[in-house]
Amino acid sequence: MSFPTFHEGERAVQQRVGVRERLELLGPRVIRDFMPEQHREFFAQLPFVIAGTVDAAGQPWASVLAAAPGFARSPDPYTLAVQAQPLAGDPLQGTLANGVAMGLLGLEPHTRRRNRMNGVVQGVGSSGFAVQVSQSFGNCPKYIQAREPVYLPDRLASKPVVHNALQLDDAARRMLETADTLFIATAYAGHAEGAGPAGGVDVSHRGGKAGFVRVDADGTLTVPDFLGNFFFNTLGNIALNPRAGLLLIDFDSGDLLYLAVRAEIVWDGAELQAFEGAQRLLRCRVEAMRRVEASLPLAWGPSVLSPALASTGQWPL
Repeated sequence: MSFPTFHEGERAVQQRVGVRERLELLGPRVIRDFMPEQHREFFAQLPFVIAGTVDAAGQPWASVLAAAPGFARSPDPYTLAVQAQPLAGDPLQGTLANGVAMGLLGLEPHTRRRNRMNGVVQGVGSSGFAVQVSQSFGNCPKYIQAREPVYLPDRLASKPVVHNALQLDDAARRMLETADTLFIATAYAGHAEGAGPAGGVDVSHRGGKAGFVRVDADGTLTVPDFLGNFFFNTLGNIALNPRAGLLLIDFDSGDLLYLAVRAEIVWDGAELQAFEGAQRLLRCRVEAMRRVEASLPLAWGPSVLSPALASTGQWPL
């Protein structure tokens, strides 16, 4: 049985934006069921990858795995082997299991390269796990802030402090209000048999000028969505399933902020018109947060703002 490259949610968003016919031709050429050689080499040189999974209650979570470069390697074009364990306090500790869907994002910020791979987890063990490829594709370098990561294994020796709450605390608000990068995990919630490889879990990157995430008094988050590749993997999932998981990194302290949210797409209105460069908005209502102090074993070099953000604005005061 042959499957469409994009599921019905992705196709619906593409149709609304007016790119459906173009993507119907482009999709099969750039989204593959195997990892090209350059993607296999790319993942092998990274000290971290971003992962998306779904817990037993159906909540997507975005997570980060970090280890010395070479911890993610591809023994064949259909497999990515990950020799790392979830970080302390990371939701991946509770979601990682054989047979679960996983989205992976390989990101090299200082070169602004990123590649995606979605698949199914297998071979979970004490040394790590593997992911069997369902979809593999590249992403453009837009909106990535250039900062170089360096692995710090000594940070893994300490047990980090974990804060759990149903709403944002002051430290979480500060992280959001100063962020220039976030990651978002979403999950398909349609008819899995008909979606084929296009179903499952996806994890993606969003970048903007510092403060591009607006935090309202009630904790609602609003994020501008800029011009992209028109795949609409994230928005297509949200069109069918509003639950999403956000991950933010404090690049100075190593703190990690995990958020469970309900997201909706804002297609028009005064708010959208007020943010220069935004094509749409994502409005996210926080349902739970987990903040883990000094958790990520990476140090980061100086940040250089993406040149693609020069044509974007900021939230009006």
